[in-house]
Amino acid sequence: MKIEKNVDSIKSNEFLKELSFCRNDTNSYLRKLLPQENNEILYDAINYAIFSGGKRFRAFLVIQAAKLFEIPKIRALQAASAIETTHTYSLVHDDLPSMDNDDMRRGKPTVHIKWDEATAVLVGDALQAFAYQILSDKKTHPNSEVRLHLIKTLSEASGHNGMVLGQSKDLEAEKNVKSPQLKDIVNLQKLKTGALFRWSLRSASILAEEKNDHLKIYAEAIGLAFQIKDDLLDHEGTTEKIGKKVGKDSQAGKATLVSILGVENAKKRCLELCDEACESLNLFGKKSEMLKTAARFTIERGF
Repeated sequence: MKIEKNVDSIKSNEFLKELSFCRNDTNSYLRKLLPQENNEILYDAINYAIFSGGKRFRAFLVIQAAKLFEIPKIRALQAASAIETTHTYSLVHDDLPSMDNDDMRRGKPTVHIKWDEATAVLVGDALQAFAYQILSDKKTHPNSEVRLHLIKTLSEASGHNGMVLGQSKDLEAEKNVKSPQLKDIVNLQKLKTGALFRWSLRSASILAEEKNDHLKIYAEAIGLAFQIKDDLLDHEGTTEKIGKKVGKDSQAGKATLVSILGVENAKKRCLELCDEACESLNLFGKKSEMLKTAARFTIERGF
């Protein structure tokens, strides 16, 4: 047992180092891509939103999945940058008073608090458009059909059949006096959170010009596990550690996977999803060890 714990500890340390490396790599690449003129409020606000912290976990998933298919690093970084600009746009809009009305994100004032609501809307709009600009560049892939496929699938994942639909359902649920069923919450989270996770991993298959989505089961499992863990952190965590206000869901009487399942069953479901994710990677052999450790990080993280 002691040996197993030591092995797990080593893997965890290796994972955190790799996560940090991918985050720094992605940030450096994004700094080359994004406008840096300091005399433009919009550019300042865009850079503030992008570089206000964050794990870059979606970028990490893109880069690690790309390694399974031996995709050139520059192509992986293009896709990683696109998913992070998309994710950041969604957070900026999500924080608005008309949505979740959050004034803190990652321990810092949200964009609409630091500037104003109009600037926050424009920052989100610009970042969403920029994601497609990145993917359309030949550095992403020399084959225009591959680039078009990436753009098409990201628009599907983030649009009216994906993340945006999930956000809409989330807002509807807050106004609905009838308590949602477990299946409704799971479906909502698969859209709101899971859709971008699925694209992060699917991008590797597209870049490799593989017809099969080999990482679909893994993506769906960790996407749902990630959201359950977020709900647990909102229930059990602290503002200081997480970087945003906690307990908002329960205060608003909002149904979550934790409120429906209960804390212990939610933790149990996280473990089951982690096992599902890891088992789905067995066809890749030892090359998938980092992604397996990432699945464990998803449910063990404290932030």
